[in-house]
Amino acid sequence: MKRIAIPIVEGKLSEYFGQCSHYKIFDIDSKNIHSDSIEVPHYNDITTLPEWALQQGITDIIAHKVDKKILSLFINKKINLFVGIPINTPSELIEDYMNGHLKSDKKIINEITNN
Repeated sequence: MKRIAIPIVEGKLSEYFGQCSHYKIFDIDSKNIHSDSIEVPHYNDITTLPEWALQQGITDIIAHKVDKKILSLFINKKINLFVGIPINTPSELIEDYMNGHLKSDKKIINEITNN
């Protein structure tokens, strides 16, 4: 079972991981969505988000952009990041995830890793 988090603003993937109104969380296996929920983490510093995600049991995060300083924190918590994903609705993103069709934007990846 996987637990996938998607940061949301105005019904779509947030441009920045830590700047969203809430996270849509899906519990899935390889073929089915078992549940989905909305979580609003309370934090003052984005560096606490990887710990929050770990406490929620999140295994994977779908994001457009992620602050470079927290990338290693997610890696240390063994949380998979899908970064550079085009902005879309949570239902379309989770469908792409389940079908193995998430496509990262290489320009966004370069922007995050080379700054």
